[in-house]
This record gives sequence, C-alpha cells and structure tokens, in this order.
Amino acid sequence: MAYLAFYRTFRPTSFDTVVRQEHIVRILKNQIESGKIGHAYLFCGPRGTGKTTLAKIFARAINCENPQNGSPCGVCPTCRALAEGSNLDISEIDAASNNGVDEMRDLREKVQYPPVAGKYKVYIIDEVHMLTQSAFNAVLKTLEEPPRHAVFILATTEPQKIPATIMSRCMRFDFKLIPQKDLEELIKSVLIKTGKEFEEEAVSAIARAGAGSARDSLSIADMCASYSEGKLTYRDVADVLGSADFLKIAEICRYILSEDSQNALTAVENILSTGKSVGVLAKDLLAFLNNIAIVKVCRTAREIINLPDETYSAIAEIAKLCDGHKLLRVTEILAQAESDMRFSTSGRITLETAVLKCSLPQEDYNIDALIGKIAALEKQVAEIKSNPPAFAPAKDRAAEQPVPPAVKAEPVKQAMVEDDEASPFDGPQQKKPSEAVQPVIWEQVPAAAPSSGHLSENDKRTIFAKVIKSLRTTHKNAVLFTLCMDLITEFEGDKLIFITDNESVYKALNRTENYNFIGGVVAEFGVTEYEIRYRPKGESDFDKALGELKNNFGGADITIK
Repeated sequence: MAYLAFYRTFRPTSFDTVVRQEHIVRILKNQIESGKIGHAYLFCGPRGTGKTTLAKIFARAINCENPQNGSPCGVCPTCRALAEGSNLDISEIDAASNNGVDEMRDLREKVQYPPVAGKYKVYIIDEVHMLTQSAFNAVLKTLEEPPRHAVFILATTEPQKIPATIMSRCMRFDFKLIPQKDLEELIKSVLIKTGKEFEEEAVSAIARAGAGSARDSLSIADMCASYSEGKLTYRDVADVLGSADFLKIAEICRYILSEDSQNALTAVENILSTGKSVGVLAKDLLAFLNNIAIVKVCRTAREIINLPDETYSAIAEIAKLCDGHKLLRVTEILAQAESDMRFSTSGRITLETAVLKCSLPQEDYNIDALIGKIAALEKQVAEIKSNPPAFAPAKDRAAEQPVPPAVKAEPVKQAMVEDDEASPFDGPQQKKPSEAVQPVIWEQVPAAAPSSGHLSENDKRTIFAKVIKSLRTTHKNAVLFTLCMDLITEFEGDKLIFITDNESVYKALNRTENYNFIGGVVAEFGVTEYEIRYRPKGESDFDKALGELKNNFGGADITIK
C-alpha cells in the first residue's frame, strides 16, 4: 500500500477523537441522538481545523444503524458500505474546480434519487465560496427545500464571500483555531504511534509553526520525522522549517535593541548572504521579539515559551535591553515590513530599511520613538544628578544673582525631569552618559578641539551656533536645547555671557546640574568661563551700563545728572 501522510493516516473517525471544537461536536451529537437532522449546514473557519473531517463523520453517523455516543459504529453494514470509495450516498464536491452553473444543475437533478445504502444522501461541498453567482442561484431553491433524504454540508474558509440568501438557509458553525497545548498532545500521540522518539521542545516548535491548524502541524511533524534519523530534536525542526540559527537571530535583536545600527545591518547581510529567505528571516525576528514580550510581561513565561534552557536564558538576557515602548515600536516596524514585502519587488531592501529604522530611534519621530528618547533622557538626568560634573560649586548659582521682584515670572517647562516610579514594563538598560552615543549616519559632526589662549573674534561670533548645534546633535538634553534657543550672547573679554529676559528660564539654567552641563558643552569650544544673566524686557543700554557700574563699585556714591 502507498504511504499515507500523517494527516490522512490519523484523521479522526469519530466525534470523540476530534481535537477541540467541542461546541460543534456537542450540537451534532445531540441532533443525531434526538433524530433532529437539519437539511443544510455551513462549516466555516481557518484551514486545518476539522471542517471536512467533521462533515464526513457526521455523514456516516446519520446513516449508521447503531451509532455509539453519536459517532458511527464502523461495523454495521451501512458503515462498511459508506467506507467504500464507490459508494454514492456520500458525495464530496470540490467547488474550486466545479464552480459553474452546469455542475450545480447536474447536482440539482441527482439529488432527487434516493440513497442506496443508508437513510440520507449527503453532499459535502468544499470551498463553497468559489462557486459563481449563477451557480449559487442554481442551487438556491434546492438548498432551501431539498428532498427529505438529502443533507447538504457546505465548508469554506471565507464565509464573507457567500451570499446572504445561502447563509440564511444553513445552520452555521464557526470553527476555531486549535490551542497550542492540544496540538502538542496530538503531535505526541502521532509520534508515539509511529515509534518516533522526540524532545518536548521539538514538539512545541512544531505546534507553534502549525499556528492553530492540525493539518499543518501534522504535515510539519511528518517532514521532521523523515528528516531526523534518530531522536527528533529542536534543532531538526529548525532546520526543516528553514529558520535561521537561533544565536544569529538573537544577535540581530540584541544589536537592534541596543541601537547598534552598523552591527545589526551587518548581521542581517551575513544571514541573507547564505541564501536564507527574507520572509523567513522577518518571521524569525518577529517570533523572537514576541518571545521577549512574553518574558517581560508574563509570569509563567517559561511554561508558555517552552524552549531549551539555554535558549530561554538568551531571550531573558536580551529582554533586559529594552522597555515596553521600544519593544512595541520595533515589533510594529518589522511587522509592517513583513506586510510590505508582499508588494515589494525587493524584499531585501524592505527588511534592511526596517532594521535600520529600528536601530536608529533618534531619527524617527514616531510617538513610541519619542517616548523612548524621553525615557533615556530621564535616566541620564538621574545619573547626572547622582554624579554631577566638577565644573562649578555645588551651590545653586541662581541664588547668587538676585532677580528684581517686580518682574512677573513666565511659566516654562521644567528643564530637568524628575524620575518617575519605575514601571514593571520598563527596563534599566539605557546608555550611561559616559558611553558612546549612536552616530547619525547622514550627519557626522566632528567634536571641536578645545582651544588654548584667547578666543578669536570669529570664534566669538560662531560660538553660540556651535553650542546650540552640539546640544541638538548629541541628544544629551532636549529640554536644555529648547531653553537655550532664545538666549542672547555677549563676551566680556573671553568670558561668555548668556542673557535672557525670562526669569523662569534664568532660574532653570542656573540650577547646578544645568549650569554644569552647559559648562561642559562650552568648554569643548575653548570657553573656560561663562555666566547666565537676567535682563528684563525694556532695559536700555544705559540701564545696563549703570547696573554694571553699580555692581563693580558697590561702595561708591554714584550721582546721575
């Protein structure tokens, strides 16, 4: 006898052996036991969930002379007759290849003949949504009022394509995807019956690849059993599925989440150069990111993922490199890239562009990327507060220079953001200020070398633009960049003076941590001394000069004439 695939060899022959779909099995068994058999049924749901299998079991059960718990006994003369391929009482029609009006007219004529062996003549029409509109119209009246001996079972994966006039004449049953745990039990029972040894992780990998379909899972198990010479291992399943090496996938995800664009792109190129499919690589990356999300969120992640210990440990270690916002952003970008590959003539470029975008959040203005930037800034501010640079005394400089009380303060955003209470979804993995900042690949800004001696007039004219550009391109403190945008600069010798007419900005910039930070930036351009001053709006040059004179000669009696 020719070899039969697993999904054919181990196809259920009774309701009790059907995997899940309890809500449908119970209704059908009750109808058989009570004798209330309908004339038309519509089985709809994803592929490989048991639609055709249940239709065949139901067709034999309603004709069985002695049904056992609603299932066909398999030993009575009727059951033996129906098991033969030549029997005409159960007709299975493929609507994908018999979708014309002539085939449905022929069916309408044949349905009038009584059954040969059983009580009912059953017509199973698979992929019924493939019928043309004329074919639906031809069978419409027969489907509504068929002969007493006729039962129609329509099966489809796309019920939305079936006309409402057909659906309203049928009892509709929606099949559900089979849970992974049940698929694992099914695969184990099949492998045990065939005498094949296996690892638990290998069975879990097959069930995940089956994605809720019993037929897909058994087909993959059949290939894996033929591939493996001895015990079926997780590595064997990965090789059969064409997945990239786990360590290489983990390496790419580590580079992406640590925002190392160069190494991430290099790792992708290395995998694709070996001939791996771009689509499979995208799916592998999404599966790895999904495992990371499970590790970060679920308390029972070890049981849910069910991977080898070293594999799970690697996923848990990489999960520490990101918080929820970064993980969500990266997953959405790669998911969109996988979808775009279907319509792209160059899937490789689509994937590599997505990887580059994932590893360069500072160039992305997506809301999740901006939230990630803010989170990184908050952590850097906290570290600077705990270890302030030695640029100025720890004393708050805003207190050293009094502000006229008559000026009303304008509300501005606080320059430095206090740390919020850590969320369980957040991770303490942001870069420290001492670490190298991810370079901007299309805007390389070399750091200016500190000058020695006096500043030239050209340096004084361009110093403010250099400071602002440095604050923007290094991404060290976006809030300070905003506060410094409207400052006015002057020089007193080589001393740089920042002037503002906003009292709140003046106070914010003179906070110790902010003052030290700006001092470190201006020092890169050769400024060894600087000051932040407050000058109210409307103050003339005369008032300014008079104020400086009074400050310099505080004990002298100055008369204005």
